[in-house]
Amino acid sequence: MAILLSLLLIFSFNPVMHQKMMAAGWPRGHMQEQVAAQANDALIQQAVLTEQVVPTGGVYLPVRWNGLGQKMVKAGVIDQDAFESLYAQNGGLDTYEAQLLSGSGSPALRIDSQNAGVLLNLLWALGLGNTSPILEEGPMVDPQYGGAERFASTGGWTLADGDVMDHYSAHPFIDLTPNQEKMVERVAKNIYRPCCDNSTYFPDCNHGMAMLGLLQLMASQDISEDEMYAYALQVNSYWFPDTYLTISKYMQTQGIAWSEVDAREILGLDYSSASGYSKIVSQIEPARGLGGGGCAV
Repeated sequence: MAILLSLLLIFSFNPVMHQKMMAAGWPRGHMQEQVAAQANDALIQQAVLTEQVVPTGGVYLPVRWNGLGQKMVKAGVIDQDAFESLYAQNGGLDTYEAQLLSGSGSPALRIDSQNAGVLLNLLWALGLGNTSPILEEGPMVDPQYGGAERFASTGGWTLADGDVMDHYSAHPFIDLTPNQEKMVERVAKNIYRPCCDNSTYFPDCNHGMAMLGLLQLMASQDISEDEMYAYALQVNSYWFPDTYLTISKYMQTQGIAWSEVDAREILGLDYSSASGYSKIVSQIEPARGLGGGGCAV
């Protein structure tokens, strides 16, 4: 309703539209009806796009969790009390989220608008703690940056038991073959996030580190490269809903439905990086109001 009222105000106080309608001899009542109809159409269109980008029912990812939360708690990458306290003021973790954190089962991963933040933090811990050549040999350890501990994805992880760097690439939670490691690296280099201009190969913030953890998990369960891109786009959309709703609106102006976009292309530098997204925003009114997490716990 708030969106509808805003649209009504926009149309009602648009002087160009008002003058054209008056010049055409439209009765005032007819003008109000037309304004309401246009606002309603815009609202419906936005609702349809939103459902396509971030479905309210959530999305099941093609992987099993395999008790990774419990393993990370045991290893100390996650301090369970600290993690639970983070969400206590908002009612605490629900049954499914609690199972992901400390259960020993293997539930399928499901992401939706409600649990996207919890899943972000769990995958952040996984990407940070899991042994990875990307963390040990990639940009994170480039001397020009002064040490891997200086980044938001490391120093910002305040939910570990002990020194966070004691857990950096320190635990073999996920066992990957050399070919799987190469695929993770290849895909990581082409997945960006709109909070910066770095790819997942340089996971200097929570979203990058979490995406790295997700890619490793998918690769370990023999998910194809094309599927990895498709599900990575879905996950990024829940983490940055306003961003990807805006991109979907832009693609619509190009005659491409969201269901038909190339996930690899959308996740690349031209769309999903901060600089790429800024070019999209310069061409279309950005979506607002769906929110999304920041780069801290």
